[in-house]
Amino acid sequence: MNNLEQFRKIKTFIFDVDGVFTDSSVLVSENGDLLRKMNIRDGYAVRRAIEAGYRICIITGGNSEGVELRFRALGVLDIYTGISDKVSAYESYVKTYNIDPDEVLYMGDDLIDYLVMRLVALPACPADAANEVKEIAQFISPLKGGEGCVRDVIEKVMKLDGCWMEPIMAKVKSNNNSTI
Repeated sequence: MNNLEQFRKIKTFIFDVDGVFTDSSVLVSENGDLLRKMNIRDGYAVRRAIEAGYRICIITGGNSEGVELRFRALGVLDIYTGISDKVSAYESYVKTYNIDPDEVLYMGDDLIDYLVMRLVALPACPADAANEVKEIAQFISPLKGGEGCVRDVIEKVMKLDGCWMEPIMAKVKSNNNSTI
């Protein structure tokens, strides 16, 4: 099965955070807080996917209130933070919602993501992922972590489903039908 067909089946997206939504660097404040920079277009794609009925889950080894607040603001309900065993978190998530692994895309960038990536239909990674992760990824985004790789996979799925432009086209149609 080619990548295009695999993208057509996706109904659930699961993402790591550091190295996927962010680049692989962090800033450390004087009081020890880790500061991350996220791509605004990735956030827009997450919100659009949720509005269109896709499931989005975050499973991260990091533990940051700011990161969790960001995802909650985007509408993500399922956020697993401080996770060292991502397989257990993944299994709990799919069991809770009775999710078919054949409809799951997981995007990770490093060794902690490796085992979960082997359990899903479409393991994906950013262009700058660890070599071991790239070896098992069935899709490697041409974009790096923090530079739009999340939007890349979400947009592909939604375009194949014909729903990426739906809200914009509805407004265009509404504006064309209104009288001035």
